[in-house]
Amino acid sequence: MSDRDQYIEKMKARLDEWNADLAKLEAQAKSAEADMRMQYDRHIEELRRQRDQAEKQLRELRDAGEESWERIRKSMEAAWDDMSRAFRDAADRFR
Repeated sequence: MSDRDQYIEKMKARLDEWNADLAKLEAQAKSAEADMRMQYDRHIEELRRQRDQAEKQLRELRDAGEESWERIRKSMEAAWDDMSRAFRDAADRFR
């Protein structure tokens, strides 16, 4: 398996983890009081938006030619860092 394929698999696994974390937040939101529910919903919507962007970048990475692969990978790393931070912030806020 090439480095590129390994990287794509690693990112897919990370995305799967985020989807599981998002599902946990959604479950917590269902049992929250009305005012907290609104906060959960706002954060969940932002996390979904970031997740959708990460999925799009993963598809672009899979389809990228050799010349553009490195450029897309760097862009993707920044997006993943932002998403990781957003998940940590949400998890900390709703504990």
